[in-house]
Amino acid sequence: MITTTADVQSQASISQSDSQLWTEDITIQYGDHIISRNLSVKIPHKSFTVIVGPNACGKSTLLRALSNLIKPTAGHVLLDGKNISTYKSKEVARQLGLLPQSSTAPDGITVANLVAHGRYPYQNLVRQWTDKDEEAVLSAMQVTNTTELSERFVDEPSGGQRQRVWIAMVLAQQTPLMLLDEPTTFLDIVHQIELLELFKGLNQQGNTLIAVLHDLNHAARYANHMIAMKDGQIVAQGDPREIVTEQLVEEVFGLKCTIIEDPIAHTPHIIPLGR
Repeated sequence: MITTTADVQSQASISQSDSQLWTEDITIQYGDHIISRNLSVKIPHKSFTVIVGPNACGKSTLLRALSNLIKPTAGHVLLDGKNISTYKSKEVARQLGLLPQSSTAPDGITVANLVAHGRYPYQNLVRQWTDKDEEAVLSAMQVTNTTELSERFVDEPSGGQRQRVWIAMVLAQQTPLMLLDEPTTFLDIVHQIELLELFKGLNQQGNTLIAVLHDLNHAARYANHMIAMKDGQIVAQGDPREIVTEQLVEEVFGLKCTIIEDPIAHTPHIIPLGR
């Protein structure tokens, strides 16, 4: 049975009590250029939410709005029921960690020192470095398998290892929410799967993750909640097993395809038919 966009949006409604982070009719723009208008999104609590859509459709812009890096010109982004713009920056940083699309480390900084930057939200004139901070850094590096890199300079490890280091820094923040902007871009297939398995494990441990991914099959396999965007608007949102249809893929990407069941994960697997 074909699922329409209207059906999908109806099925995907999430109560505010089940969401830590959501938007209410936000408009996002750069100068006079409007990216998204009247955008309402709810991120399910303890979900692994993946945002998909064609290039320049507003995926990363939405993520930046959710992380308070962009302030909507209309509407509200709400974190735990409170307008995110009313929080102090360190308060936001104690609630959500952000892995941006491109990250640049200062010259000459070691992996351990970079990961330690994740504890910045907890530092002030009164509270300096503590055993708890040390434990958070060591734990983050252990989970991401970067402990052996601790004394190396950040620009020395491979691309996949560096990406794990940046994720370790976000983990060291010990936030209930993690926002990841294209974390697998430019990585080979082995490093992509390693990272996605890591994210899956973090989600199973209770973290809420929101990621922008380009690979539809990866998104369908690893996400338990998906947001599909086109031209700055939400076309569908919900469980990938319910919303990923041939109709949706053609509507969002203009790609004719057939969908089979992934024999390993039992999730939708998209097979392009070509043009």
